[in-house]
Amino acid sequence: MKRLYPLLVASMFVAGAANADFSLDSRYTDNDHDLIADIPTDKSKLLDPSTLIFAYTPVEDPAVYADVWSEFLEHMEGVTGKKVRFFPVQSNAAQIEAMRAGRLHIAGFNTGSNPLAVACSGYRPFTMMAAEDGSFGYEMEIITYPTSGINSPKDLKGSKLAFTSQTSNSGFKAPSAILKADFDLIPERDFEPLFSGKHDNSILGVANKDYPAAAVANSVLNRMIDRDVVKASQVTSIYKSETFPTTSYGVAHNLTPELQEKIKEAFFSYKWEGSKLKEEFSKEGQFLPITFKQHWNVIRKIDDANGVSYNCR
Repeated sequence: MKRLYPLLVASMFVAGAANADFSLDSRYTDNDHDLIADIPTDKSKLLDPSTLIFAYTPVEDPAVYADVWSEFLEHMEGVTGKKVRFFPVQSNAAQIEAMRAGRLHIAGFNTGSNPLAVACSGYRPFTMMAAEDGSFGYEMEIITYPTSGINSPKDLKGSKLAFTSQTSNSGFKAPSAILKADFDLIPERDFEPLFSGKHDNSILGVANKDYPAAAVANSVLNRMIDRDVVKASQVTSIYKSETFPTTSYGVAHNLTPELQEKIKEAFFSYKWEGSKLKEEFSKEGQFLPITFKQHWNVIRKIDDANGVSYNCR
């Protein structure tokens, strides 16, 4: 898939800005006030493609996840009667742009990029992975390497901290809010912020001592340790947050209602036992129904605390 038209403006850290009222881009409507784009009532605006494009949130090695999702996408083909193709996105912005342009139909957006995807690309999230007992989520951790001399967040003063991207909850928004509120530490003023682009990059950077510290999602960290990409002994955690919702999965708003229901059916009817998804996401065992309005309330509050605005261009 070729690169799309100019980059959407991602969430920015702007002191004094406010985002108390979440709203969608003007191209979308929300008549039922559920905070996500309505499905168009004009049939001429609906899409029913013969091939569906699916993208998982950006990762260090997309080829690994193309294989991880292969069985699930075959299952979706059986349920929908459509061809389904995996699209390896390189950034959150590219993923949002693709859905906004109508070239991405089904996606897993990471926690922090959900509000921007919903507001700017008409993304309709409806599920996320959960354990068999219904528990879900992950924590943001600030990690360093054992000999860095950084033993607590206050030791970040005068040092460097790697974030992932400005759209990431655990990779930027949550740590920015927490460091400011709890430790009076502000990027640029108290420490030098760096941006790695992905959680995988941040984790590898700390493990290889390229970054003195990084804010990451521990779900990604744990999977990388489980796959022996990094060793647990290479990193140490100096802060762990409350639990946040994890990657959501959803569809473009303008797919036909019938197709959207078939896609939902594919997620909720998938059998995890013995699957590649279960092997990779070992703590999960089902797709749990969610709503953006309820489950992403805490994330919108973090955005508000950070002075985040959603600008769609």
